[in-house]
Formats: sequence, C-alpha cells, structure tokens
Amino acid sequence: MLDERLLDILVCPQDREPLLLVGDEYLYNPRLRRAYRIDDGIPVLLIDEAIAVDDDAEHQRMLDRASGEPG
Repeated sequence: MLDERLLDILVCPQDREPLLLVGDEYLYNPRLRRAYRIDDGIPVLLIDEAIAVDDDAEHQRMLDRASGEPG
C-alpha cells in the first residue's frame, strides 16, 4: 500500500492533476482514463506505459474500486 503522504503529492505526468488509488494495483486518472500500474509498491508513472481505459464499464469499475465500492 502506498503511503498517504506520497499519494498527496503524486500527480499524473500528463495533465499534472491528482490520481486515484485503485486497490494496490493502479493509480488512475479518470479525466484522461489512463491507469498507471504499481509494481511492488512503486508507481510506474510513465506516459508510454499507462493503460488506456476506453471501455465505459471498466472506467466505472476503476472509479468504484477507488471509492472503496465493490466492483
């Protein structure tokens, strides 16, 4: 799990806006629909390695998981 202080300062490398923590797997930018993976507790904030979330249902699942709802 990422430290809360670290989460407060991490931003998307593309739009420089805050990211949502999705479980312990991703940091998610809902504005651009891009997910950045977390490998062994280390965020991989490389634009070229971000995962595009084009599917509306997957986008909603990411949002639900980030808010703590089952999904």
